[in-house]
Amino acid sequence: MPKIESNVSTFLIAAIIAAGMLFSSLDVPRPLSGTSYALYFGTSAEAQSPETPRPLWAASATGRVEPASGIVRISSQASGRIDDVPVGIGDRVRAGDLLVKLDDAAARQRVIAAKAEEEVRLLEREEETVKGLELDRRKAEDEVETARQELFQAWWAFDETLELLRAGEARDSDVAAARDAVDKAKKRLSDARAALKKMIANSEMPLPGRLDTSLTIARADLALAEEALEKTRIRAPFDGTVLNVLARVGETAAAGPQSSLVVFGDVSKMRVRAEVEERDVAKVRVGQKAVVKADAFPNEEFDGVVTKIAGALGSPRIATRGPRRPNTVDVLEVVIELDGVPPLLTGMRVDVFFRLKDAAAAKSASITVGAN
Repeated sequence: MPKIESNVSTFLIAAIIAAGMLFSSLDVPRPLSGTSYALYFGTSAEAQSPETPRPLWAASATGRVEPASGIVRISSQASGRIDDVPVGIGDRVRAGDLLVKLDDAAARQRVIAAKAEEEVRLLEREEETVKGLELDRRKAEDEVETARQELFQAWWAFDETLELLRAGEARDSDVAAARDAVDKAKKRLSDARAALKKMIANSEMPLPGRLDTSLTIARADLALAEEALEKTRIRAPFDGTVLNVLARVGETAAAGPQSSLVVFGDVSKMRVRAEVEERDVAKVRVGQKAVVKADAFPNEEFDGVVTKIAGALGSPRIATRGPRRPNTVDVLEVVIELDGVPPLLTGMRVDVFFRLKDAAAAKSASITVGAN
């Protein structure tokens, strides 16, 4: 075995002793076991500075921006060739406005045939004389059918007026009048159906005869044909903005939610759907204030309030950057309504920080740092 020089060993021992003394002299803050620190929002350097004020946050979470209405993917209820797409991305539309129009030639023919059958059955019924409750029921049924036809015609008149407006051949007042006619027709139909329902509930009402039944069947067939024709019109479900248009003229639309034609939402108010980790679910509550930060706006903060909290945990659906949260951790979905109209875009990934409400909440939300 080679022999180690005594002066070399002496030098190594002295170096080790000097290093130990230097390390022990350093003033490194070490958290004691059981010491409690509130969650701090800021950099590590800011957190260690005694001059920096320390705002308290109950918890943080990853979220994604969406319209207050949620993102609505509108698909067709019927299959057919797309004839017209009168809207574009960013267009502001109102409830009932036409978004996509499908080929309706076959549906129109079915309506014509059903209407002819209904008229024949109506003439047959009119040849039979009735009185009393039977006559009252017939009048109520006729009022329902008249109101339904009025609503059907009002929708088509509204579509034609809106198309003329886009072509510059109509005014906004014409569209408003057509929309008002639709609302009035809806009200008339609702009242007529309520009156008929009340009348049929009369225990003394006789059963309908053969001719009345035949007319009822014909009117049901007509209603189904007109409903099929109406399905060739894809309309806005509420007032909102067209976020994306996936439909193209000439393509074939397939019925079903898998084939979206228009992405729609109300962006007049925005919200964030955040995912709170399981360990922080007790720190978040409805009515709690929150602050939202986005990478696209590094120097801005957007205020909001928690309005909804899911009743059960689930798997995360918002991807996070870096090793911040494993995919195996369950999360609680929380909705934060944002104040005002922030410049955030739908689908933008953000970070949400939940404020502490009072001292008691701060104590329950503190993080205990233990010695490792």
